[in-house]
Amino acid sequence: MIYEYWLASVYGVSAAKKRLLRERFKSAEEIYNIEEKMLYDLDILKEKEIRAIGEAKKKDFKEGYYRIAEQGIAFVPYFAKAYPNRLKSIPNPPYALYVKGRLPEEKFSAAIVGARRCTHYGEEMALMYGEQLAGAGVQIISGMARGIDGSGQRGALNGGGISFGVLGCGVDICYPRENIGLYMDLQKEGGLISEQIPGAKPLPGYFPARNRIISALSDVVLVIEAKERSGSLITADMALEQGKDVYALPGPATSPLSRGCHRLIQQGAGILISPEDLLDEVGVRNKKGAQINNKNEKVLESTVNLVYSCLGFIPKGVDCLAKETDLSVREVLEQLITLELQGVAKEISKNYYIRI
Repeated sequence: MIYEYWLASVYGVSAAKKRLLRERFKSAEEIYNIEEKMLYDLDILKEKEIRAIGEAKKKDFKEGYYRIAEQGIAFVPYFAKAYPNRLKSIPNPPYALYVKGRLPEEKFSAAIVGARRCTHYGEEMALMYGEQLAGAGVQIISGMARGIDGSGQRGALNGGGISFGVLGCGVDICYPRENIGLYMDLQKEGGLISEQIPGAKPLPGYFPARNRIISALSDVVLVIEAKERSGSLITADMALEQGKDVYALPGPATSPLSRGCHRLIQQGAGILISPEDLLDEVGVRNKKGAQINNKNEKVLESTVNLVYSCLGFIPKGVDCLAKETDLSVREVLEQLITLELQGVAKEISKNYYIRI
């Protein structure tokens, strides 16, 4: 397997050509030992690719192989039994995967993706969908990015489920650094996956490629918030090419972060109404066969309920709430304090509140 690791780590030769070489010579060790002239005679590789193989032979790859084993990183080439079947059917599957934790099981999975700089509305929706879908036994796949991705995965873990992060860097690197807690938790309650060799930095070109893995490992892709041009829409496009269903969350018509979702809906994507509605549509039921209830639904007294009913996932000011409820500013503030203590409202800036 050490020579397979070497072939996987050759930079500058595509995964498709690596597979062609291995199928021709039956093992990576044979490719390692082949004379350069034979590589030219094959008429498979370009001259720069042959040079890349030659340069890779000069490096001490064995040390790298033993080091990743010490770090608890599994090396899974495309022909290994553990390699996910879902990846084998896409046009350009990774030659190999590097894994910390474990790989997804052959069960229903949903990708939750969206904007890095999301709104509070988007963050709460990602948390809710992640938590309730995972609570019903759905595996949550995403990219562990800041914003929607990380929120959906954190929600999955909060719901007692499992989640898998597909990274655009080596699995030994936590990117973004602010998600270090999630990075550590995913190794215990799911896994971290990358086609990039350990130690690879998060370069821009790696992220569109990792998006095809996110969609391939999922049965459905949920886009929570996205601008008209965003990486999330790339993931949605790849999902459609792979024959997967795409769902998008509607938002305010004036929000730039909802325009990408609205465009997807216009083009025929499913509309996310609620986690329960989605589970019904895809044929997945709660583990206990019961309907999923929002844990924050509570019976509130009339005045408190009046203020609560005016709150949403878009921040509202106290003055606006006073006008909507026909209460004084003081009365509104008193009820907001009560709602905060009950854990169903949150002040996100001075005198601006959202529903949780």
